[in-house]
Amino acid sequence: MAWNVFRFCTGLRIVGSIMIVVVLAIVAVSYYAVVIASYIPQLLGPAASFHDIILALLVLLLFHALLFMLLWCYFSVVLTDPGSVPQAWSPAMDEDLEAEAVPLASAVQPGLGINLPTSLVHSLPHNSKVRFCKKCNHFKPPRCHHCSVCGRCILKMDHHCVWVVNCVGARNYKYFLLFLFYTFLETTLVTLALLPHFIAFFTDVEEDSGSPGKLAATFLGFVLNLAFALSVLGFLIMHASLVAGNSTTIEAYEKKVSAKWKYDLGRKRNFEQVFGARKSYWLIPSYAEEDMRRLPALHGLDFPCKPDVGGDEL
Repeated sequence: MAWNVFRFCTGLRIVGSIMIVVVLAIVAVSYYAVVIASYIPQLLGPAASFHDIILALLVLLLFHALLFMLLWCYFSVVLTDPGSVPQAWSPAMDEDLEAEAVPLASAVQPGLGINLPTSLVHSLPHNSKVRFCKKCNHFKPPRCHHCSVCGRCILKMDHHCVWVVNCVGARNYKYFLLFLFYTFLETTLVTLALLPHFIAFFTDVEEDSGSPGKLAATFLGFVLNLAFALSVLGFLIMHASLVAGNSTTIEAYEKKVSAKWKYDLGRKRNFEQVFGARKSYWLIPSYAEEDMRRLPALHGLDFPCKPDVGGDEL
């Protein structure tokens, strides 16, 4: 018997729940190291100079502002449904399949285990418009994929992320990107803010720098934030290229993206299909109502294509 790795996918849900605790623990360590152990004492210290006070205020204000945005975006990703296939949804059919598939579309209900006609089963995977998920027992919209961890089809699925205990798809991809963006800014700020204390940790410049607990938190906070800043930067660069080409991680992995990728409408329109057209909403995990009405791609069911480019659907 072949070993099926997907049998263990449900275990990733438990891992994901643990990862939320890990994220909050890293935030707590960083908060203690920057605010409590370092810059509050610098701000309130009796020997603090004007320069020290201004620097401490600037670091504390930026730290709390970025932390607020980071947590807002993070929990938006965690709590927002990435998008699932509506029960009544059915695709536009080719004429040669319409007579056979349309009656099926009206009969299929999730979980009923309806057997597909043999001719349709063999036709669907190779048809550019009609796709069917045998696990969920319903038709699949364009760019939709089945997640073995969530156990359902996800609209414009990018990947399943254990860090957010959720899939990243059409309706929370922007929130995920903003989470990466604010995480990079926050971890970079913490790294730079703790760098002088980290250097002093090894040079013994500050003999009365604090208790062993504060020193340990400062050391750990610097190392963790430096590591996350470097790793998140790589993810940001990768996803920036995906947004610019209007593709997902799955589509890039399956090597379906090329110079003639049919969803690539130009960088500006590609960007708007993720972040919307209203500039005032680009940096917050929300969409303008006007964008939700005007841009169907934000809902994950219908995507404009280049008129002169074909290609197989994923």
